Amino acid sequence: MTNKTHIRPADFRGYSRLAIDATLGLTSLVESMHHNIARTPGPLGSYTQEPTKGITGLVYRSIRGTTRLVGSGIDALLGQLIPFLEREPAESSAKREAVVSVLNGVLGDHLAANGNPLAIAMQLRRNGQPLLLTAQDLAAGIPAPSGKILLLVHGLCMNDLQWRRNMHDHGEELARAGGYTARYLHYNSGRHVSQNGRALTDILERLLHAWPVPVEKLAIVGHSMGGLLARSACHYGQLAGHAWPKHLRQLVFLGTPHHGAPLERGGNWVNVILELSPYTAALARLAKIRSAGITDLRHGSILDEDWNHGNRFAHAKATTGTISLPQGVQCFAIGATLSKAGGDRNKRLLGDGLVPLHSALGRHKDVSRSLQFPASRQWVGYGMNHMDLLDSATAYEQLRKWLC
Repeated sequence: MTNKTHIRPADFRGYSRLAIDATLGLTSLVESMHHNIARTPGPLGSYTQEPTKGITGLVYRSIRGTTRLVGSGIDALLGQLIPFLEREPAESSAKREAVVSVLNGVLGDHLAANGNPLAIAMQLRRNGQPLLLTAQDLAAGIPAPSGKILLLVHGLCMNDLQWRRNMHDHGEELARAGGYTARYLHYNSGRHVSQNGRALTDILERLLHAWPVPVEKLAIVGHSMGGLLARSACHYGQLAGHAWPKHLRQLVFLGTPHHGAPLERGGNWVNVILELSPYTAALARLAKIRSAGITDLRHGSILDEDWNHGNRFAHAKATTGTISLPQGVQCFAIGATLSKAGGDRNKRLLGDGLVPLHSALGRHKDVSRSLQFPASRQWVGYGMNHMDLLDSATAYEQLRKWLC
């Protein structure tokens, strides 16, 4: 049996850095609250992030200085020990993969920006093992490659192993039924969707260039955020003049929030409310811990222009136009609703508990922003939630009809 571990030596270094960052952030937050309360402003007065002064300021500076000193010492020590502890690294367990994926979903942009070992690097995988994108490695690692490639792209806070749910994996079943070679994307879902889209288009270009046999077709299935990522990659692949978009024949969206998700909008309203008073404004910084990937879900943002205006937490409506579905590609949308067939209309509109049905089907009251999926390329799963789309027998049957 393969030896699998729930934690790797490098993880200790990553968690240590997170603990230091959390301590520094919490100290600054408490200092801001202390300073604003001491000023005794009105309930709706001005808020300032100026540091405290005098002995109080010295105390806060001492805490931060000590924390940085201890943190740098621990980090240096772990940096020396890890090479000796990882001489024979064990395979990562499913539990570890799940924990690291959630951390990346919530804090992935911070992890990547600070070089934290817990940050996930984008790669294609099969059974949790990376796929090296050279002709020699692909030929050696794929015993009987097909000219039909199926790529599966997971959603926020998830990983490629979680396509298997209740002993079912859409990728494996579609590969058997349609003669595909299935591969799975593993990525840091806390980064901006557009950043991941740019990275994916480069990976797909390298993959198709090194594929061991002539490529007949490429099909992509994206779950939740994975669908947004696929659309972003199509856009940036076309801009870059890459060859892989010419091989893309079919693109299926499983519960993808094309026009955003209400939970992120609700989180943004929490920021607005907390920032109204100087006594609670510092707490808004806690709500802003959420990653760039999460804030992209407010309006289904897939382009750099959707977020590089400066403040991704600003309360504003979507200001950019909708990028249309890629031309020449058969695009399909699958949505789900908690309501039974013919059941409560409000539940049908609510959707799967995370993504409203109209968003999953690309519909918008502004016709110019509607994605216009043909009726024959839409399907709704009744009595199921967002995660049920990963192992629903009826959802799989629809996938098989469209892709095989």
